[in-house]
Amino acid sequence: MSSLENLLGKLRQAVGTDQVLTALEDLIPYSFDGTAALRQMPGCVVFAQTTDQVAAVLKLANETKTPVVTRGTGTGLSGGSLPIPDSIVLCTAKMDRVLEVDQKNLTLLAEAGTTTQAVADAAGAVNLFYPPDPGSMKISTIGGNVAENSGGLRGLKYGVTRNYVMGMEAVLPQGEVMWLGNKCVKDVAGFSLKDLFVGSEGTLGVITRVLLKLIPKPAAKRTMLATYNRMDQAAETISAIIAAQIIPCTLEFLDRTTIGCVEDYVHIGLPLDCEALLLMETDGHPAVVAEEAERMVKICREHGCREVRIAKDEDEANQLASARRTAFSALARVGPTTILEDATVPRSELAPMIRFIQSVAVNYKLRIGTFGHMGDGNLHPTFLTDERNHAEMERVEKAMKEIFSEALRLGGTITGEHGVGVAKKRFLPQALGETSIRVMRELRRALDPNGILNPGKMFD
Repeated sequence: MSSLENLLGKLRQAVGTDQVLTALEDLIPYSFDGTAALRQMPGCVVFAQTTDQVAAVLKLANETKTPVVTRGTGTGLSGGSLPIPDSIVLCTAKMDRVLEVDQKNLTLLAEAGTTTQAVADAAGAVNLFYPPDPGSMKISTIGGNVAENSGGLRGLKYGVTRNYVMGMEAVLPQGEVMWLGNKCVKDVAGFSLKDLFVGSEGTLGVITRVLLKLIPKPAAKRTMLATYNRMDQAAETISAIIAAQIIPCTLEFLDRTTIGCVEDYVHIGLPLDCEALLLMETDGHPAVVAEEAERMVKICREHGCREVRIAKDEDEANQLASARRTAFSALARVGPTTILEDATVPRSELAPMIRFIQSVAVNYKLRIGTFGHMGDGNLHPTFLTDERNHAEMERVEKAMKEIFSEALRLGGTITGEHGVGVAKKRFLPQALGETSIRVMRELRRALDPNGILNPGKMFD
């Protein structure tokens, strides 16, 4: 019996014969994630349903030095769950239970494979609120959100996933299980190891359970949509709203290309001749919401907006919000390959950065739609291309390099929420510096001396 056959036999014993996939047609769906133009076949796929099974799989993999790539539902946009040859894809999607909603402590405990939407729904069922809302929240898993430190439309006011992780259960590569954090609001005992695992992209351990902070559900919300003839007017509006000490829960942006694609997709009456669109939402106490909405409309008009639409009810609010929430889907209909990128700059540099992206599109003869979280400076330049066109893909690569370099020059970063994975690891030394990379390598080596967890991600 070969070593691979022997390992497969032990894996089947650990999780059950029907939970191990080896047939080519079964492996294909696990050979890629949400990142365009990246795919690689694994050796096998293993579905774990308990923490003990995760520990058993990791122990076997560590003993045989077999690479393990942890995967939820594969919605990542940086190649973070891309397999490597002969690796085990360890899928936690079947660990999908909400285990506890603690109303006294405002916490929720969920298994790693629970969808973000299921977490939000469980909180909402008891009139509580889980704010992080990545665009893929209906299908992305909470374990993946934690591993990537996912953001979302409400990040300006409420922050990202890290701000809501109070604890987690994680399995180290040797199969050891540890619990990090607790339900205490204040805890400064020892290193904050849970924060080390948030955003670690599956390179330090496998997250199996997550303890999340919940907050009271906002009593009211107001949604508005403003359109502009000039990009600078929209950027100046953002700056003026923040300077007025108003922190909306949502402050989103679409450029002309994205507006046209969205309107063609959802038909909600967006003007096709405007340069920029802002989606704004304020939430909280009804009186505060009414006052903030009035002030925001006034600021929009003072900075030259063409029109402000204010949602009359929840249905219209959802319709207006769909202009932003469907942006990626709308753009994806345009070309065979859609590459959704992620760069963040200080808010003061938004207008220059957007103009730079537009100039890059012209220089390289590419179609790029830009949208994103303008309130926190996180932009998503989206390349509408065709991976079969090798010459065009070479131009895409050059354009990406220029965009990330410019973001760094402006004091920004190469990723605000998608992670590094495979897609951006070549840019990480420029973003962090060699000393930071060395320290990260040493931390990784200390926890995973055999280098089995997600090899090739973040850095080699």
